[in-house]
Amino acid sequence: MFVGAVMMVALLQAPVVQGSANDGRARQLEVRPPRIEADVVVDGRLDEPAWQRAAVLSEFSQFTPQDDLPAPDSTQVRIWYSPTAIYFGVRAFQPAGTVRATLADRDKITNDDNVQLLIGTFNDRRQATVLMVNPLGVQADGNLVERGSVSGGGFNSTGQAARELADLSPDFVFTSKGRVTEFGYEVEIRVPFKSLKYQSADVQTWDINVVRQVNYRGYEYSWAPARRGNASFLGQGGTVVGLTGISRGLVMDITPELTQRTEGVPDAAPGQWHYTSKRPSLGGNVRWGITNNLTLNGTIRPDFSQVEADATPVQFDPRQAVSFPEKRPFFLDGSEQFSVPNNLVYSRRIIQPDAAVKLSGKVGSTGIALLSAVDATAGSASRKDHPAYNILRLQRDLGTQSRIGMAYTDKVDGSNYNRVLDVDGRFVWNRVNSLQYQFAGSLNQVAGLETAGPLWDIRYNRSGRNFSARASFKGISDRFITQTGFISRTGQTQENIGVRFTQYGERGALLEQYAFDAMVDGLWDYRNWLNYGDARDKKSHFSIQTQWRGGWTASTSLLLEVFGYDPAFYGPRFRVLRAPGDTIPFTGTPRLPNRDLSLSISTPKLKHVTFSGTFIYGQDENFAEWSPAEIYYLNLSAEFRPTDHLRITPTFVLQDYLRVTDGSRVQRQQLPRIKVEYQVNRDLFVRVIGEYSANYLDQLRDDSRTNAPLLVKSGSQWVLTKKTRTNNVRGDFLISYRPTPGTVFYAGYSSQLREPTAFAFEDLNRTSDALFVKLSYLFRY
Repeated sequence: MFVGAVMMVALLQAPVVQGSANDGRARQLEVRPPRIEADVVVDGRLDEPAWQRAAVLSEFSQFTPQDDLPAPDSTQVRIWYSPTAIYFGVRAFQPAGTVRATLADRDKITNDDNVQLLIGTFNDRRQATVLMVNPLGVQADGNLVERGSVSGGGFNSTGQAARELADLSPDFVFTSKGRVTEFGYEVEIRVPFKSLKYQSADVQTWDINVVRQVNYRGYEYSWAPARRGNASFLGQGGTVVGLTGISRGLVMDITPELTQRTEGVPDAAPGQWHYTSKRPSLGGNVRWGITNNLTLNGTIRPDFSQVEADATPVQFDPRQAVSFPEKRPFFLDGSEQFSVPNNLVYSRRIIQPDAAVKLSGKVGSTGIALLSAVDATAGSASRKDHPAYNILRLQRDLGTQSRIGMAYTDKVDGSNYNRVLDVDGRFVWNRVNSLQYQFAGSLNQVAGLETAGPLWDIRYNRSGRNFSARASFKGISDRFITQTGFISRTGQTQENIGVRFTQYGERGALLEQYAFDAMVDGLWDYRNWLNYGDARDKKSHFSIQTQWRGGWTASTSLLLEVFGYDPAFYGPRFRVLRAPGDTIPFTGTPRLPNRDLSLSISTPKLKHVTFSGTFIYGQDENFAEWSPAEIYYLNLSAEFRPTDHLRITPTFVLQDYLRVTDGSRVQRQQLPRIKVEYQVNRDLFVRVIGEYSANYLDQLRDDSRTNAPLLVKSGSQWVLTKKTRTNNVRGDFLISYRPTPGTVFYAGYSSQLREPTAFAFEDLNRTSDALFVKLSYLFRY
């Protein structure tokens, strides 16, 4: 009894560990959160005793549209940790009725108010795990690796991104709950250490910053007083110090997947329909945390998770190939460590892997990523072999912000192979200057014939607050081939230089930011550049971009361009019909001058609607016939949020080309699309997508020279082109239940239809449809 009383007195007299108070404006950027052996209920209320002992981050600074000003709305972020998790509590203050918050699917909260936690667990000031929550606790998450890719503006931009944004493709398991209050909103977050990779050290130091997006003002706040005139945003953040006694325990995630698909096509008999049910496919993913900083992943038959079909792409230049984003969870986990400039690693090249394994992590200052996969026969040129892929990526930190890296990729397809070796890096000096470089070479063998070619890319960027400059020099040989990456077009050399002048208005001014951007660009045929020839395409772009009070943005651009005839592209495609039975090669007009004017506007993220639009008018190249055309381009998008649960997202794209010679229409594409989502709760939603693609192409002629008909190759014959109209309709329906990343149930239906008259909706004929189901469950140990 006496011993117990003594112990109780000792406990009462023991000092209570209190977290630090960190004033961001005063640059108190070293955060010491207390270690508290307690668990709290994550309910969006910061009323447990642990929150009173937490470290407090306060006094945020404005970052967008103007930096180095005190944030007009107060924010408090509390931090503490237990042996197994780190906790964040957010109190965001703003006037009643101004909070923007909806129930939404994961990663779809950028139009809501949100708070972003940037956690750099390797204390390298180059990369961070980004965890985002809106006022209701709905999550978005991803990775941010700074590579100097901040936008410098452009003809379809309404402003310059002042910092690099996170890739929201990867998903992390964490818990969050929020609520709107009288003072603004309050959010509670628990991040298990099991969900993070970090250094192998007894005492941890992590990078930290907190960003808050306030949509009723159109502002963005940063806890660390970051400056826009800097080559790194992460490098200006604070640190969390003294993390001790933390443990991930066993990190073993096992996610089995079951998918089934039934496809329908027209039967040979008129009016009949035939369905084929494919065998259910069983696959899965395994994730094992070997150490705190190394993770091993394995997969068998990963699924593309046909949650949402790729939207129909819109191309300005048909000479450029189009890429689509990766969606498979196995390839998304740790994808930032496989990133290589110029997309030399593009995992969608691995079409239907039978099995794959990868190792990723960071040891000291060296990032390691290794992937090996065996593809199905669909990925083989012969459709008989199983191609094998190997990808190695290494990166080494240098100094405070610089790095060097290398990559090696290899594909073996029977007796054929493709190998690429890359060296790249980024050098940062004087805070605002950065130089990126890449040198790569490929070796390719097909049917015993071996070819090799180089690639290089050198970029300089000055990220000044009022004056920015950029320059690049890039060349890709026509013999450079990658079968593990994505290059939109080879055989080109490009030189580019641009400058940007930015001015800021006073706080509360009608015009808060305005900028002038100028760019000149030259594009050479690779071999012509080697022979000191003239540039094929020449561009001069001049833009004015503005941001107005409340978050309204507008920009206008003047585009002066000259495009040169490309014999490698057009020569094999066309011949000119000079007389019946008499054809001659299509040589094309040597150069086409372009003069375009563009206008872009976007609204702030209002409570119930967001809108943006771009309009371009002028004389532009008619790629279909290689002749001048009068162009009308319109791109409209909006998001309507009539309730917290319902989102309606319509978009419309128009491309219309009229011949300058006689005003006749040569080509038109109309692409309306609408997506309707009803979020029943945070885990369950229903989605319907409708898309219409109306395309018209006139009979082609040598419009810029002889006006004679053009012929195209059909088999071994040259035939006249025909006037064509295609009107395709696609409808998608999906039910999605995803209580946590990895645990999902999808059931969907997709239908393709066609009609002869655009937008008539009177004679729709179904061309195909499909029903799919996917079930997966995350077992976390």
